[in-house]
Amino acid sequence: MALNILFLIVTAIVAYHGLTWRDEEGESDFVRLLFGAIALLFFFRVLLADVLKLWG
Repeated sequence: MALNILFLIVTAIVAYHGLTWRDEEGESDFVRLLFGAIALLFFFRVLLADVLKLWG
């Protein structure tokens, strides 16, 4: 369970950074958006299936 919580914290940080990052001109980077979205999917999968046992 502790490993799942650690994984959730790390993926939440990666997802937040990837989805909210902007350069000096206010533009998003496609690669950061992609990895942020993938991290968000992993976050919700572990949260719902492994931690809350609602899915899976």
